Amino acid sequence: MRIIVLGSSSSWYVNDLRRAAAGRHEIAAVSYKQLASQIDGHDASWHAGGIDLGRADAILVRSMPPGSLEQVVFRMDALGQLASAGMSVVNSPRAIEVAVDKYLATARLQEAGFLVPPTVACQTVEQAMQAFETLGRDVVVKPLFGGEGRGVTRVTNEAIARQTFQELDSSESVLYLQAFIDHDGCDWRLLVIGQRVLGMGRRHPTDWRTNISRGAVGEPLEVTPDLAEMAHKGASAVGATIAGVDLLPGNDGQLYALEVNAVPGWRALAKVCEQDVSRLVLDHLASLG
Repeated sequence: MRIIVLGSSSSWYVNDLRRAAAGRHEIAAVSYKQLASQIDGHDASWHAGGIDLGRADAILVRSMPPGSLEQVVFRMDALGQLASAGMSVVNSPRAIEVAVDKYLATARLQEAGFLVPPTVACQTVEQAMQAFETLGRDVVVKPLFGGEGRGVTRVTNEAIARQTFQELDSSESVLYLQAFIDHDGCDWRLLVIGQRVLGMGRRHPTDWRTNISRGAVGEPLEVTPDLAEMAHKGASAVGATIAGVDLLPGNDGQLYALEVNAVPGWRALAKVCEQDVSRLVLDHLASLG
């Protein structure tokens, strides 16, 4: 197979996919900035870095860089056209759009039957201040679009809450708040790859945020049949076939669904699980063709 990876050619993931391909597949990396499309008469074509994307067997989305609204819309449109033309695009543009939007992803998880943290999305400072009170004066404020814990803040002080909301409002951001769920500093990442599910606990000894990129430590997690079912249900909620489903065991005895990542990393999880995850990803792509 000829597989196009949307991501940096120097990233660990691209290099590890090439290692796992071991000559069975051709791996080429391109960036979103290089995406271009031409529509001429009855034909349409898509290129990136001199590569004809229409001649690939599959496209794997390995990054989701920021961009202007026009850039993001065009990128999703181009991927959507490729998918409509019969290309295997993983994950689908719609799955990526849903997962990257925290409000929509939370709504989809709730509709799928998951317990999610009490959440408020609003657009004025006064609405956010009212939500701050309603949610118990202990909230996690998140950017609507973002990942790896960037821009996530826990707020427990009224004055700081108002200042935070005013700063977000001045940049015309949606104000997205979730009640802080008391926990012991550990959450669970379930990685869905087609029909496979791998699991990892993420524990941070000094921070309530459990992102590996912020210093959390990965530890083995047994994927029970119930957890595997939840993982598949979470991935299906956003329409993804490769997904990171994050669950949080609260100290109240409840299990909360935090988010679904449609461009999940697996470097730490592969080490913890002692699995060749890149090979599993390639096998999944091959099964779609």
